Amino acid sequence: MKHYHFIAIGGAVMHNLALALLEKGYQVTGSDDEIYEPSKTRLQKAGILPTSQGWFPEKIDTNIDGIILGMHARIDNPELLRAQELGVPVYSFPEFIFNQSQTKQRVVIAGSHGKTSITSMILHVLKDQGMDFDYLVGAQIAGFDLMVCLSNAPIIIIEGDEYLTSPIDRTPKFFHYKHDILLVSGIAWDHFNVFPDFEDYALQFYELMDRTPPTGVLIYCSADPLVKAAAEKSQTQGEKIGYQAHPSRIDSGKTSLITPSEEVEIGVFGEHNLQNLQGAMHICEALGLSSEKFYTSIRSFRGAAKRQEIIAQNASGILFRDFAHAPSKLKATVNAVKNQFPTRCLLAVQELHTYSSLNPKFLPNYAQSMDQADVAIIYLNPHAVALKKLELMTEDMLRAGFHRQDLILFTESSALSDYLLAQDYSDTNLLLMSSGNYDNMDLELLKQKFQAHAS
Repeated sequence: MKHYHFIAIGGAVMHNLALALLEKGYQVTGSDDEIYEPSKTRLQKAGILPTSQGWFPEKIDTNIDGIILGMHARIDNPELLRAQELGVPVYSFPEFIFNQSQTKQRVVIAGSHGKTSITSMILHVLKDQGMDFDYLVGAQIAGFDLMVCLSNAPIIIIEGDEYLTSPIDRTPKFFHYKHDILLVSGIAWDHFNVFPDFEDYALQFYELMDRTPPTGVLIYCSADPLVKAAAEKSQTQGEKIGYQAHPSRIDSGKTSLITPSEEVEIGVFGEHNLQNLQGAMHICEALGLSSEKFYTSIRSFRGAAKRQEIIAQNASGILFRDFAHAPSKLKATVNAVKNQFPTRCLLAVQELHTYSSLNPKFLPNYAQSMDQADVAIIYLNPHAVALKKLELMTEDMLRAGFHRQDLILFTESSALSDYLLAQDYSDTNLLLMSSGNYDNMDLELLKQKFQAHAS
């Protein structure tokens, strides 16, 4: 029985991999200096929650088959240094996934936006069609217990992130998967702390495309000018397939796909999701599924967690929660909700939470990203800004950056909550966008307000 030890086991994907390996019958241990929910409870139920938080080099010995190193750990981590001293193999998360999937057909979904949604669509369809596959996805999906699955399946579907691999490997994660089939959904500047220059950021995607093998397939969103130009110039000898948004129509807040034989009502909406869906269909076709089977299965897809997720609704309003935080994601989500419900007022709230979004130098990238919102609100926590050693942006700075003179700024979670609870949500949608949680703002009260309006 192989024994793997996780350094930074509490991460969202890291703890899912730990649970997946435990399910395979491996011995799993781990350490972390902070573990939050839901990781804490899930690790505890599985019996592998560290008894104490912190780093303990005495846990590391030569009986361990491998260390799996999370990005949260530092380069001088005591357990990492001990493993290196003893010669215990150290794998980054993506290196380990490749190590476990070398004999499989590897499908990688990459892009600055949409990769979680596309991956989720593919997994939903493949499962509904009874196909055997492994996967790695960045969000919880209905019908899947874990975000990672490693078995003897012949295929693995991987959400490929461009962020750095580990503290000791400063290259993007997606290089390590060595794809057979690659999809690139879009290129829009992100991770400003790692890629302060846009050209360097975009270069990572160009190189990824070039790594498509001669026997492989490069599927790319031709609606994105940067992606289209890069794909057309790519030196890969593999097959190239461009795609745009799937033809559709909207009727009474419902979106239907226009197919050669019929109209197919779906549970997601927005131009970006219609692009995502078309890309997912090309992947499924490359894996041997017909378009007819794809249409049959995509009807029941309802999205991944925090991707235009409906928290509460009534006859005239919906409370949405979305992971959007980068400018391209923010704009796509705001536009999608407004276009789907054009007669309803749209109140959009964006939490600036990441290093990029809190950096005044990156702020111009948010210009006009909230134009279609009737009410545009920004929330940021001065403490989070101080921890990142950045300048606290004022309301005037944010208004200039977003190109909205009526933009409203909140810097206290309680004040934001009071404001939202005081609004009238008749014929109104409320869109909450963040990769954080508004400093633990209680969404139950907002849910109750929408539900009370329904009654």
